[in-house]
Amino acid sequence: MKILLATYNNHKLHEFKTLVGNANIELISLSDVGFTEEIIENGNSFIENALIKAETIYNIYKIPTLADDSGICIDALDGEPGIHSARFAGEETKAQEKNKIIIDLLKGKVDRNAHYTCALAFVSNNEKFVIEKYCHGTIIEKEIGVNGFGYDPIFYLEKFNKTLGEISLKEKNLISHRGQAFMEFKKYIESKNSIE
Repeated sequence: MKILLATYNNHKLHEFKTLVGNANIELISLSDVGFTEEIIENGNSFIENALIKAETIYNIYKIPTLADDSGICIDALDGEPGIHSARFAGEETKAQEKNKIIIDLLKGKVDRNAHYTCALAFVSNNEKFVIEKYCHGTIIEKEIGVNGFGYDPIFYLEKFNKTLGEISLKEKNLISHRGQAFMEFKKYIESKNSIE
C-alpha cells in the first residue's frame, strides 16, 4: 500500500516512517515523485491547510496522499505562532533562532502553557479522512535536548520531566500530536483493509 506523504521535511518523513512500523504501508515523499512547486497554504486552520496539501498533491499524482499541518500554539501569545509555526520569523530562520525569539517574547510571562497541534488529512479517490490531535506542555527558558526538531527543545513535558528534545523518538511517537494523529490514521486504514 503506497501512500504519498506531502512533505519535503526529512525529519517529518523519518517520524512518519517510524510510526508506520510493520504496517503494510510504503511512504514516499514529494522528493520521490519530483514535485518542486510551492503549495500555497492559505487556510485559516491546521485542518484547512492539511486538506489543501493533500488534495493538491492527490489531484496531480492520483496516489493516495497523506498531509499534515502542525504547529505550536502558545497561550500567552494568543495561540501564535499556530499555523504560521514553520514560517514564523521567516522560513529561512533556523530553529534555534526561532526558539530564542519565542523565549524572548515570553520573558516576564507567568503563563507559559502551550500545545502542539497536528491536523492529518488523507485523500484517496473520493475518500477523505481528517483528524486533529494535540500534545500539551510548557515553554521553558532555554533549549534542552538535541532530539526532535523545531520547537521541541523548549517544549517541556511534565510527565517525563523532560523536553520533547530530550526524549527518544519511540517515546515521542507515543505521546506527540503527530504520533497520536498517525495512530488514528493507521486504525482507519486497517479497518478499511484496502485503499482504492
